[in-house]
Amino acid sequence: MKDKQLSVSAIKEGTVIDHVPAGVLFKVVSILKLDKVGTMITIGNNLESKKLGHKGIIKISKVFFEDNEINKIALVAPSAKLNIIREYEVVEKKVVTIPDEIVGIVKCVNPKCITNNEKVTTRFDVVSKPEVRLRCHYCEKITDRDNIEIL
Repeated sequence: MKDKQLSVSAIKEGTVIDHVPAGVLFKVVSILKLDKVGTMITIGNNLESKKLGHKGIIKISKVFFEDNEINKIALVAPSAKLNIIREYEVVEKKVVTIPDEIVGIVKCVNPKCITNNEKVTTRFDVVSKPEVRLRCHYCEKITDRDNIEIL
């Protein structure tokens, strides 16, 4: 039997987010609020990857993100790469980096924190980028990568 390869069709204009670890693909979708996007989105998960074993990929037609938006996904997908597509060609490649401040996407681990008891937007300062350690702006509790919960 011949090996068959299925491919995802190219997009004319938009953003491709590649090299997303398969286990966090839908967290990336949530962080970027892709459920609210009104253009074509193609999502592939558990695709073979030499670097990651299995990876996810997201293609978003006619959508381009600001760096501060896309860098939020570095919390869960530090290996992610972005390709900006124009007229079916990659015109720019970007690597995600963790921003210095995280606002409104991570829950504080402290159950007594004001953000868990009142309508207050969460805000964290990044105290360590390589290990991903966040300090809550309100209660100063430290959250590490293993305990990050995306809102």
